[in-house]
Amino acid sequence: MAAADAHRTGLVVAGHGRHVLVEAASGERLICHPRGKRNECVVGDRVDWSPTAPGSGEGVIASIDPRRNLLHREDAWRSKAFAANVDQVWLLVAVEPPFSDVQLGRALIAATAAGIPATILLNKVDLPGAAMTRARLAPYRALGIDVLEVALRRQPEASLAILAPRLKGRITLVIGPSGVGKSSLVNLAVPDAGAQVGEISRALNAGRHTTTATQWYWIDAPGTDPRAALIDTPGFQSFGLQHLAVRDLTHWMPDIGAHSAGCRFKDCSHDREPGCAVRAAVEAGELAASRLQLFQALRSELGQTRY
Repeated sequence: MAAADAHRTGLVVAGHGRHVLVEAASGERLICHPRGKRNECVVGDRVDWSPTAPGSGEGVIASIDPRRNLLHREDAWRSKAFAANVDQVWLLVAVEPPFSDVQLGRALIAATAAGIPATILLNKVDLPGAAMTRARLAPYRALGIDVLEVALRRQPEASLAILAPRLKGRITLVIGPSGVGKSSLVNLAVPDAGAQVGEISRALNAGRHTTTATQWYWIDAPGTDPRAALIDTPGFQSFGLQHLAVRDLTHWMPDIGAHSAGCRFKDCSHDREPGCAVRAAVEAGELAASRLQLFQALRSELGQTRY
């Protein structure tokens, strides 16, 4: 095999459509094109690639290394992968705009099913509605989910003091809707975020592909071991979970599962059956109604009436 054709290792750091940006072991970045559907890759993938031609500045993905994990969402029409090989997921919400229990719950289930530890990051706690938002997050705290409170724009130093130790040495994926402060988080945590954005824009051909679906930011300088990174994703409007089985819902929603053990019927749908311990828990204030609503919505979405 000629030297120009030899496979080389790299890291996928950005993507736009069928193009991905690969960072070579040398630190050089170049556009690569997956070869066939089997080689569709996402940010965070470790890949083997080869140049398309000497000096072309482009390459072809030959193979994708085995993944530690993969976070994706899937609805009836398509599957959308976010990132691979991450150490933790931060689900970013804010006091304003108000967060959706449905979207937050779905993202949490997706992370849990992928085996990725998740943390909820509550931004804009300097606003008057913080107490109400804090109360809405109580069911998640009851599940053992860490909830970190920050004010990224108004209290940047205090916020960074909370976040920096949790970013150290880890690959962190950030998910959240538009307007919650993801740009503020990136600019606070990544000293040269603007420069990295510019570099990726130039690599993706001077603005033709400046908006990437997901983007990798190095937090630490080269040579740091382990080197931390932040992966930013675009704001999402839906979070389908059709890659999960309906029979596993009570596993991914352990608060529902804990109460369902007391139902009169083993196959209780927690809808109208007599002796439903889950509905009784909601009526007694022991389980948030939003959690049962999410469970019912997911059962319906997955096309099952019994499980």
